[in-house]
Amino acid sequence: MEKYQILQEFRPGALGVNLVVVDMEAETDHKYMLKQVECIDEHHANEALEELMSLMKLQHPNISLYHEMFIMWNNEISSLFLCLVMDYYAKGTFQNVLEYKRNRKETIDSEWMHTMLSQLLDAIEYLHQLNIIHRNLKPSNIALVNENYCKLQDLSSQALMTHEAKWNVRAEEDPCHKSWMAPETLKFSFTCKSDIWSLGCIILDMATCSFLDDTEAMHLRKGIRQQPGSLKPILKSMEEKKIPGAEIFCLLLPYMLHINPSDRLGIKDVIRITFMSSSFRNSCVALNMHRQAVPIFITDVLLEGNMANVLDVMQNFSTRPEVQLRALNKLVTMPEEDLGLPWPPELVEEVLNIIKQHERILDILLSTCSLLLRVLGQALAQDSEAEIPRDHFIISFLMNALRSHPDSERLITMVYNLLTIISSQGLISEELEEEGLFLLAQEHLDHFQEDRDICLAILSLLWSLLIDAATLDKEPLQKLSVTVTSVLAMHPEDVEIAEAGCAVLWMLSLLGCIKESQFEKVVELFLRSIQLCPGRVLLVNNVCRGLASLAKVSELVAFRIAILEEGSSGLYLLQDIYHLYKDDPEVVENLCMLLAHLASYKEILPELESGGIKDLVRIIRGRFTSSLELISYADTVLQALEAAARSNPQKQQLEPASEPEAPKVSSPPQKDPIFRP
Repeated sequence: MEKYQILQEFRPGALGVNLVVVDMEAETDHKYMLKQVECIDEHHANEALEELMSLMKLQHPNISLYHEMFIMWNNEISSLFLCLVMDYYAKGTFQNVLEYKRNRKETIDSEWMHTMLSQLLDAIEYLHQLNIIHRNLKPSNIALVNENYCKLQDLSSQALMTHEAKWNVRAEEDPCHKSWMAPETLKFSFTCKSDIWSLGCIILDMATCSFLDDTEAMHLRKGIRQQPGSLKPILKSMEEKKIPGAEIFCLLLPYMLHINPSDRLGIKDVIRITFMSSSFRNSCVALNMHRQAVPIFITDVLLEGNMANVLDVMQNFSTRPEVQLRALNKLVTMPEEDLGLPWPPELVEEVLNIIKQHERILDILLSTCSLLLRVLGQALAQDSEAEIPRDHFIISFLMNALRSHPDSERLITMVYNLLTIISSQGLISEELEEEGLFLLAQEHLDHFQEDRDICLAILSLLWSLLIDAATLDKEPLQKLSVTVTSVLAMHPEDVEIAEAGCAVLWMLSLLGCIKESQFEKVVELFLRSIQLCPGRVLLVNNVCRGLASLAKVSELVAFRIAILEEGSSGLYLLQDIYHLYKDDPEVVENLCMLLAHLASYKEILPELESGGIKDLVRIIRGRFTSSLELISYADTVLQALEAAARSNPQKQQLEPASEPEAPKVSSPPQKDPIFRP
């Protein structure tokens, strides 16, 4: 105590004397409030000290912490004191505000009241979550840090609040201090519900300060402990006088000031009722004015419950980005059975309408896309025929998201994945073309060419869209083919990118959107991809189709497949593919379609003959007698080869073929040539 200089002494309270002091050993003249609590004996002091020490670890912006605690002996009065050092706030307390308003018969500004109440609720919720009871909640223990910022202070302990002899002496000295305390606490029983009663009394004081003086207010607080019915006429007066917030206070107070603690509201119930009331929501202008967010603990309490409750909170706090973000994260992590899947399109649009106000906030967009991926993806997983929302509003929202944050790799990836899901069940190619999707996709592929996830997401979407793209403008698609080729070259060993990229190139070849100058590069990528992952049937089919589409219009492509540099040939790779998929009619048919287009060029026929294609096609024709399309392709190849043989009378007739031994197909070494010589 010697290091503190006393500057001011306040009148004794129920627990002790408050002193304004400065630390003479400190370099600053920062003022502290030092509370001296007289103890019965050393055991009593040590018990209280041990209990209060844990409070020094609390961390909350609306709770004033204890900086130091120590025990001292006062020789003058021969008494033992527990000293508690906390911050001193010169702005005063709630008690000063109440006295000022009572003297002037004025109501407390509703926006100020709601701002302060939100901070109090947040702080009390924090304490109650830790199972900590304030025990001494009253207006004089709510300090004003500044005009719109308050802190709870003077948290007490079980040891200090339950010593009957000491308590009775203090209560006789100043009976007013006990008037905020719950009925059960007069018998030294404290629970979290005791704080609820005290908070109710504080709210009652704030609501009645314009028409009750100090004495009347004290008698009211004491009276409702013996006669609960005495609260009703006061609530009626509040309504008649149109006290700001009367609607919500008349709803809350009877349940906060219930005689039986078990019948009182918990702090979470108080928060939920308060923040969901129309009067409080309307007063959120105050939060906007002072740039204050809805406290996290309060938001979390509001969001407890089912999906309908979360959506209700989102609607009621539609302008609060911090609430929207936590609501979205709540939905993203909500158990599947509680999420109510599948969502109807109207519900998806309702959520997006709320979020649209905050589309410039990246975290909100990321959480929204995570939610949509879960909602839409899970709906398809449960039922492949499920209706996926795909109206213009949703597409426009996603496209705006792409443009609003052009450098967010995660957002870009998620949006393209969402568009892929949406496009899986509807013809949206033309709508996305109007939104500029194809140009934007090309820009993203160019800019993020090394980002594997973005490239795969875009290629997957293009694959889905180009299936129904017959009426699209060809010019942007021609530019897109160059970029897709570059992406495949950038990721030469990525199987999934190869699969999606080859599918896109096949679609572009069908649409005539690959320029002749690109043919050789595209064929090289096709053949490299099929060698990279021969075991992926979808890729094999798409490569065969793509090669066939190009070979149909270009003899150069046919030569590139059959006659490569240094005497190598792609025909051996095609035979390997046949032996790997000889029991898959679709692969074999696509292979025969490619061979039929190759056979349409006379200059290629000698290569087909020498490469064993005639024997291969004869075997295929004999095995697949029921597929008319396949037989047609096979006959085209055989007829072309036989016609070429007849035109060369010196060529000996080949014997009927027997099926050759299947070569072993495996993933090729990374550095080996693509084809066998």
